[in-house]
Amino acid sequence: MLAGRYRLGESIGSGGMGRVWRAHDEVLHRIVAIKELTAGRYASEADRAVLHQRTQKEARAAARITHSSVVTVHDVLNHDGRPWIVMQYVDGPSLADVARDSGPVDFREAARIGLAVLGALRAAHTAGVLHRDVKPGNVLLARDGSVLLTDFGIAAIEGDATITRTGEIVGSIDYLAPERIRGHDPGPASDLWSLGATLHTALCGASPFRRGSALATMQAVVTDEPEKPWGAGPLEPVIAALLRKDPEARPGTAECERMLREVAEGRAPAVEEPYDATRPVRYDGARTATVAGPVVAGTDGGMGAGGVSAGAGPAWGAGAGAGAYGTGSGNGYGNGNGSGGGGGGSGTVPSSVRPPGRRRRRMRAVAIAVVVAAVVGGGGGLVALKYLDGGSSSSTGSGGVRTPGDGSNADDASDTDTGTGAWTLVEAPEGFTVKVPEGWERKEDSGQIDFTPDNGVHLLRIGISAPDFEDPYAHMVSLEKQLQRLPDYKRISMEADSFRDKARSARWEFTWNEQSATASARHAIDQIYYSDDGNTEYAIYMSGPEEDWETIRAQFDVVLRSWQPPPDDEDS
Repeated sequence: MLAGRYRLGESIGSGGMGRVWRAHDEVLHRIVAIKELTAGRYASEADRAVLHQRTQKEARAAARITHSSVVTVHDVLNHDGRPWIVMQYVDGPSLADVARDSGPVDFREAARIGLAVLGALRAAHTAGVLHRDVKPGNVLLARDGSVLLTDFGIAAIEGDATITRTGEIVGSIDYLAPERIRGHDPGPASDLWSLGATLHTALCGASPFRRGSALATMQAVVTDEPEKPWGAGPLEPVIAALLRKDPEARPGTAECERMLREVAEGRAPAVEEPYDATRPVRYDGARTATVAGPVVAGTDGGMGAGGVSAGAGPAWGAGAGAGAYGTGSGNGYGNGNGSGGGGGGSGTVPSSVRPPGRRRRRMRAVAIAVVVAAVVGGGGGLVALKYLDGGSSSSTGSGGVRTPGDGSNADDASDTDTGTGAWTLVEAPEGFTVKVPEGWERKEDSGQIDFTPDNGVHLLRIGISAPDFEDPYAHMVSLEKQLQRLPDYKRISMEADSFRDKARSARWEFTWNEQSATASARHAIDQIYYSDDGNTEYAIYMSGPEEDWETIRAQFDVVLRSWQPPPDDEDS
């Protein structure tokens, strides 16, 4: 019981900074959400003061805004020496949950969600508040259809002194505007950039700028153009306009609202090119060509690769029959023209057969295709993590000397005691160091942090990401639900462990049969742990042919012992 009136129930969400509880207000007899600041427990006195200031600032920022799409703050109280925020309870998932669990959002629904978030941002900017952390995880979708923006934890309030340290970047990096990464002061256009990246994620299931490391992600935000979101329809040019690198070239709030409203109402918006307001560019969405593609047989619920059917009818109509990347009947979604709308055939599609211009979706979705189709050489791999789906943070590793296999550091001489041969110490550009068997090289064109001697038949994959789950075990359980579709998938073990004494750590070992000409059996093992501050998820994964498992397992122990995360990590 907090403050004599709020009775805590179950935890309904957590992140690196805090945990959110469902609670009952015993005085007003209503359900509320209460945000607990957990990061302060492990921070220094100076850092704790900054964190407490930010929590108070979050409450002040939200309290200044009056809008139906902003989560209401009811109260701020102190308990156990820490501030707690009492907020409106929203019964429903976040946009990140929906994009992850249910797949791409229909472009009309994405436009409706964008309108609600834009309304919240307009109200915030009018009140002198910049949100600075607009992302799918902070957009809540209530069961009654309402959309609410939450978490003003790093908001900038006009007239308030800053509480951000010099040189510190706060926010989820793959949703930060380029000007913020360059160190420039943010403005309303920065929040609109984040809205554009959020809508892109809703349509594709993954951030358009997420890369394998924090540094690569920031570079992509500043220099790379996002791939066109597949299935965006007339929303595509709106997102492109919001993601212009120059904040002065982005549409203003009023123009953005007009365009989103036109899309939500089924019309193609007029999008003005930057610096030339006299030349409107319309996006009519016509698709009449037929593109052939192979049909992939497999289990129901997969995605078959088919042709784009031509047909008469209104632009962007969803019709029956064969559609883009689907054959047969089903609930698949395709933006065709008239009768060439959505067809959702059955089948499992290899990751090499993807809709044109569509970036790989998050690792959870791609992992199955990679494993089943064995795209990487003969033995593609899975990393039980999601470092292509969310922000990445830096953290500091440590560990004493322990028995082989527990993930602790050990003397270099022990590497040869395992009978696994010679090793090479790799100092990766992402900042971590790890030993790999001699002859293993980084596969530069994989888009992942992969090391292999034979194009992926034997594979070591490193993942660094921001967590989406309360703990690594929950992440693995979620992944396993997808991998159970693999031929002869079998869990060998899955358990929470204590990798280098980390409170949140888990290990997963499993086998499956590869669908290839040889139908070879494969064996994999994955170690995931969270940094002490909860901001970073590390995954160390190895896989290879079943007949080589004894050697692979011994190599895995050496890899774990040699692993050191980036030196600027805050794991201590």
